[in-house]
Amino acid sequence: MSTRLIMRLCFTAFFATLVALRGAQAQDLPAYIQIHAWPDAAEAEAGLQNYAGYLPDVTGFTLSNGLYVAVLGPYPRDEAVNRLQTLRASGQIPGDSYISYRSWYEAEFQAGIGSGTGSGIGSGSQPETAPQPAAQPLPDAGTFGTGFDDETPEQARRSEAQLSRAERDQLQIALGWAGYYNGPVDGAFGQGTRNSMARWQQANGFSATGILTTAQRSALIGQYNALLDDLGLELYSDNEAGIAMELPLGAVQFDRHEAPFAHFTPRDEAALPARVLLISQAGDEGRLAALYEIMQTLAILPEGGARSRRADSFTVEGENAQIVSHAEARLQDGHIKGFILVWPMGDSDRRSRLLGEMQASFTRLPGVLPYNEGIDASQGVDLVAGLRVRKPLFARSGVFVSRDGAVATLADDLASCGQITIAGDHAASVARSDATSGLALLRPTAALAPMRVAEVSSAVPQIGSEIAVAGYSYAGMLGAASVTYGDLADRGGLNGETGVSRLEIATLPGDAGGPVMNASGAVIGLLQAGPDGDRSLPQSVAFATDGASLATFLSGAGISTPASITSGTLPPLTLARQAREMTALVECWE
Repeated sequence: MSTRLIMRLCFTAFFATLVALRGAQAQDLPAYIQIHAWPDAAEAEAGLQNYAGYLPDVTGFTLSNGLYVAVLGPYPRDEAVNRLQTLRASGQIPGDSYISYRSWYEAEFQAGIGSGTGSGIGSGSQPETAPQPAAQPLPDAGTFGTGFDDETPEQARRSEAQLSRAERDQLQIALGWAGYYNGPVDGAFGQGTRNSMARWQQANGFSATGILTTAQRSALIGQYNALLDDLGLELYSDNEAGIAMELPLGAVQFDRHEAPFAHFTPRDEAALPARVLLISQAGDEGRLAALYEIMQTLAILPEGGARSRRADSFTVEGENAQIVSHAEARLQDGHIKGFILVWPMGDSDRRSRLLGEMQASFTRLPGVLPYNEGIDASQGVDLVAGLRVRKPLFARSGVFVSRDGAVATLADDLASCGQITIAGDHAASVARSDATSGLALLRPTAALAPMRVAEVSSAVPQIGSEIAVAGYSYAGMLGAASVTYGDLADRGGLNGETGVSRLEIATLPGDAGGPVMNASGAVIGLLQAGPDGDRSLPQSVAFATDGASLATFLSGAGISTPASITSGTLPPLTLARQAREMTALVECWE
């Protein structure tokens, strides 16, 4: 393994810490000078002892990627920078030695330095009588690069003039990423760029000339690229999906095709729970719109991000406490192609860099996944192409009580919802809640126009009269409310409670909060939820908050519902239609 490659691997091993140590934060930490790295334990022991023969404060450390390094220190930051410059200028250490910090390293080792009693590399301590390895010659600084003074400022300026526009842009991008440059990326090295170069040079132990030498440009770009080194970014071509792009194949691996996706799953879920999906299907604008709607339901694209759709493309961002996701797709020549990147929360620098590389490299190839590729006919309704659909914490029913879409429902557990939606995907908030009646009023964040608004009746219904309950019995799986018929068994609760009615009807949990109607279609109450815990009631027994309590609650919220003017008995089909039109699905999301 070449020494230049070894030093590049060192950047990878400590990079996550490097980001946290930018700028002023690094000034407060004790610093080391990393001078050499080896891939082999025996070479490391010999080399470390050689350095210890003529340099003070020599220590060895191991890196998480298996390399062994020699460092000098620790010293205060300023002293470390001065020593680095002096030792490199005198040729006592390699030309591309650099400032480092203890948190970059793992275990310490001392390969028989001094008395030979220190801990060596490997499974145990080296015996005191172990033969000392022969001193190794100091590596030539040219082995590591062109050295500290590899070019004069004039030489550096001449080599800089040979850079392409793309290379000049890349240097400005890298300086900006490192926190030294915030100007435009225009390839023009004006005073702002020169000042940022000087600050980077000073922070990395070089003379602050404002003109990067060839070796310094290489070091800067090396730091910038080290962010993605351990992800194994490679160009991947999927001829079945008709897509080629850079993918982090060190973090994910191809798993399967399941139309319209090519699934890439984590190599190590515990270490980096990342996922990539390629999107590939034939279609038109209608199919693209349908795919966009499906994206809203997927668990890997949680609520909380920006979403946009045009006639020929869409983007969806999603995030929660665990993940940050990005999806994009474009319709071109009858093919919809794109990708989804799912990344763990808290790694934004690396995610942003990776997403940019993926977007820049995305290339369309001929072909598209067949519509039935990898589809299992036995797949459950809570899966879409192998992806779990995002499901609410709970769902219940409600009733529209105003023309702008306000909904009355039950107040139980709404406080635990991170988000509430009504009638599908309309976000809503709790406008009023009443502990006595157990009712809540939900208002949509954007006005919607319900097909029907409830006519609430405060009249006392006759015991034994026929009633109907509308509700989303199966939490919206059927796409419309169900209507169940029964009788009013009593006015009041089992223990004489007022404001409630006892019903003789068989309901399901999803019906709770739905309207209870008399034969003329007037709402005479809201269905209550069943008992909690170990209590149970006969299957045909249910309770409802009565119409008078509902009307009082709504009046307190400033809502006057239309008075019931219908008399007589509606035909069953008409009653069922009106019931469905006024009933709303209420969903609580994390």
